[in-house]
Amino acid sequence: MFLNLLQNRRSIRKYKANRVEKEKIDKIIEAALRSPSSRGINPWQIIVIDDKKLIEKLSKSKKYGSAFLNNSPSCIVVCGDRQKSDVWIEDASIVSIIISLTAESLDLGSCWVQIRNRMHDDNITSDDYVRKILNIPENLCVESIISIGYADEKLPSHSFDKLDFNKVFKNNFSNRYF
Repeated sequence: MFLNLLQNRRSIRKYKANRVEKEKIDKIIEAALRSPSSRGINPWQIIVIDDKKLIEKLSKSKKYGSAFLNNSPSCIVVCGDRQKSDVWIEDASIVSIIISLTAESLDLGSCWVQIRNRMHDDNITSDDYVRKILNIPENLCVESIISIGYADEKLPSHSFDKLDFNKVFKNNFSNRYF
């Protein structure tokens, strides 16, 4: 069940050393290619990374929040073409979450690393840093890097009673749903 995937999916930052089988990566790629997109434009491109030296470099893409990538056996970089679509950010975000949920369905852990609007250091954006490492063309913007691997940590599901039902309304903003 899809709801079960959502209930169990957690951001995993510790991975076992095991490589992810090509068959599982292929399924994640297929799911990404099936992702919905505004007007069917599909303004995104993905780069599958399993080279440890590249992953080590990518783990330095942000000041904070990307170092754990160095522990990941693989990751997928999600880019969007701002010239192709005015909603490339939304479309690239959809692909990113489809990748994470597909990984969960295959008993793999994953974690989203936000790249767009982040800084590598005081002078270079994370986007420019990643673009240079991976030879990404100028028309593409890097939205995210999704780590993928076999989890080496077990995080509990977010409990139902911790869900913020105050964020749900019915028919208008002054009428709470619950």
